[in-house]
Amino acid sequence: MIDMRIPIIASAAALLLLSGCSSHQVSIEKAPPTKYEKLGEAKGEGTGSLGLAATAYYFVPMGLNSRSEKAYDNAVASVPGATGLMNVTYQENWFWWVLGTARTVKISGDAIKEVK
Repeated sequence: MIDMRIPIIASAAALLLLSGCSSHQVSIEKAPPTKYEKLGEAKGEGTGSLGLAATAYYFVPMGLNSRSEKAYDNAVASVPGATGLMNVTYQENWFWWVLGTARTVKISGDAIKEVK
């Protein structure tokens, strides 16, 4: 009889190693100042990619981890005089390109300006 423990253990170890990716929690909306003025709606996007290998093995992050911060900064910059956002909504879409996938984050919210 064939001992099946070795292939099962090897498969479980490979699965564990390949599924161990993680990221830190990112807070998109910063705490608003005590006094502020609403300036209108703001929108921004940030894109990052994961790629440079065969479809099932994309492994090179290209701007992937900073896409949320870029989207937030672009949204704040879209309204002149804005210093932050409130009531933030977050949407993420992705699309496939031959050597990877691109992930686009869209952030919208109410632009605010601190009043002193």
